[in-house]
Amino acid sequence: MRKALIAGGGIAGMAAALALAREDWTVTLCEAAPAPGEVGAGLQMSPNAAKVLRWLGVLDRVLAGASVPEAAELRDGLTGAKVYRAALGKTAEARWGAPYLHVHRADLLAALTDAAREAGAEIRGGARVESYVIRPEGPALKLEDGSSLSGDLVIGADGIRSALRAQINGAEAPDFTGQVAWRGTIPADRLPDGLVERNATVWAGPGRHLVTYYLRGGKAVNFVAVEEREGWVEESWSAEGNPQDIRSTFAGWHERVTGLVERIEECFLWGLFTRPEQVRWVDGPVVLIGDAAHPMLPFMAQGAAMALEDVAVLVRELQSGEPLAEATLAHESRRWPRVARVQAQSLSNSRLFHQPPGLRRRLRWGAMSALTNIAPGVAAGQLDWLYDFDATAGL
Repeated sequence: MRKALIAGGGIAGMAAALALAREDWTVTLCEAAPAPGEVGAGLQMSPNAAKVLRWLGVLDRVLAGASVPEAAELRDGLTGAKVYRAALGKTAEARWGAPYLHVHRADLLAALTDAAREAGAEIRGGARVESYVIRPEGPALKLEDGSSLSGDLVIGADGIRSALRAQINGAEAPDFTGQVAWRGTIPADRLPDGLVERNATVWAGPGRHLVTYYLRGGKAVNFVAVEEREGWVEESWSAEGNPQDIRSTFAGWHERVTGLVERIEECFLWGLFTRPEQVRWVDGPVVLIGDAAHPMLPFMAQGAAMALEDVAVLVRELQSGEPLAEATLAHESRRWPRVARVQAQSLSNSRLFHQPPGLRRRLRWGAMSALTNIAPGVAAGQLDWLYDFDATAGL
């Protein structure tokens, strides 16, 4: 029986552990944290991601604690005017073959972890991976405590500051994008009725935007607030933020925005960084997936979705019967164009959301509004390339 060693117990790593255990691999996953926590808040699981969850056998578990948005909207943050709307809910499932969900990261991770353990994967908490070596008999992981693990395949799913990525490509200096983000959740019962609609809403304005949507069946509201600034901020998901800074940033915005930010009691703050795109994901039987391979800005809400797609495509290549080093290269070749397109669109969206007032913004936003009102099906079709994709086809 072939053995897979996985570095990192986030969404990418745990999904890989589950998928390979179901494929009768012996799986050992090493996660630096002793136990998973709540940090990370909400995730948007678009239909392309939901298809992978269904293939993994955890979609029903995830649905039990998820929220289903009625639509995705872009609104002017100052006036509240609707710029763009795409129907989700039953419309999304009918069009793209799977639901569009909002889930808490901790809930998704728990579902994947429980299923991985049930499938036979070994999950080791408090086991930080430092590096890998490739020996004639196969690759091995070296851990911080001095121990090592040997196997046939190594999967690096150790996030944006991946030790395995650094080993494959050398040290990298991330570039600060000039944007920072606060994120967190608010209990829904703390908010007035109707303040937050059952949508994925982007409130956009010059140099900043706010995203809101429900989690946990409507029991909580997730928020992500992004601001352009020159100062450098730590690249961390768990640095404590100051809610007053959010209130100051969005002062004078639409009353539904200010009504929400006034009720934020705690949040996390992190800086948004980019890394070189032209990197290798593969070193023989060692392969990177998720943020370790292709970190991306959050403006398409596709980071977790791309990680889940990675897992399905990697399993398909491993099923080919080709030597592992060839299967990992085939995975990289198949995934690169799609991931690069999502990364590029994410960067483009950041410019769209933060466009300053003027003729260019009026023309672009006016065109989007007209398309939404006159031909909503055509507007939704602009996302077909992303949401209609099924990474599990043929598995």
